[in-house]
Amino acid sequence: MGSPNNKPTRIFSLHHHNTPSCTRSHQIGALLLVASTFLLTRLFDHPFSTCPPSSLNHDHTSQNVVHFSDDGSISWPQMGYGTHLSLKIYVYEEDEIDGLKELLRGREGKISVDACVKGQWGTQVKIHKLLLQSRFRTRKKEEANLFFVPAYAKCVRMMGGLNDKEINHTYVKALSQMPYFRRSGGRDHIFVFPSGAGAHLFRSWATYINRSIILTPEGDRTDKKDTSSFNTWKDIIIPGNVEDGMTKRGAAMAQPLPLSKRKYLANYLGRAQGKVGRLKLIELAKQYPDKVYLFIYLFSF
Repeated sequence: MGSPNNKPTRIFSLHHHNTPSCTRSHQIGALLLVASTFLLTRLFDHPFSTCPPSSLNHDHTSQNVVHFSDDGSISWPQMGYGTHLSLKIYVYEEDEIDGLKELLRGREGKISVDACVKGQWGTQVKIHKLLLQSRFRTRKKEEANLFFVPAYAKCVRMMGGLNDKEINHTYVKALSQMPYFRRSGGRDHIFVFPSGAGAHLFRSWATYINRSIILTPEGDRTDKKDTSSFNTWKDIIIPGNVEDGMTKRGAAMAQPLPLSKRKYLANYLGRAQGKVGRLKLIELAKQYPDKVYLFIYLFSF
């Protein structure tokens, strides 16, 4: 047994390492190493970047402008996409995915495209038609950069073709049949929701298409929902639909006053819905028919 007077002894051993001191030569060598690494990195990032010989003779201003030719084709600026835009969009056909036909024409297929192209939701039809005729459209999914999912759900709902529950169920059914949607988590798929409800028209949007690209005219609206479906990092604000008769060349259906003769300008698109501002505009239009132009959409449903 140990004596109470014998305290345990702690032995500390000091190890001295002879470390070389950092000399001026070492500092200069380190700086040279950092500089050479930076230069090599820059070289590998831009291995073949050279200035075109004719760049000094060109007007740089013209290279930064988008040019439209008479046939409607676009010449992209050099600073943007260059002279050629390499983009391929696949548009789903209504017959290839079970459920798309219902989202386009209702459960009984009785809702016509002509009925859906009118009014403030017409963009859902017009964008679909433009992409079907676009030179950027591809019929090969494996080479597509983006995928467009056509649906006239807002029109179909308002015309009685599908109710809210059926719209939700049909979207889920259609998405479950899209392997390319699952591949990217929907990031490269495009949807159009052309009303104040936005993607909320599809009740389960937050579960299924929260990463997809959403086109909508009212990004600041939630339509009395707790959460907005619009995300500024991926979604895009598009113009609301304007009747073709108001913009076509020749005899237009409306001849509004020129801007130079207007002291105030206000407008809305849609039904009055009992809103004070809209009702006031209608009242002013009736009171001053020669000064206020009124164009009202009538909905029979």
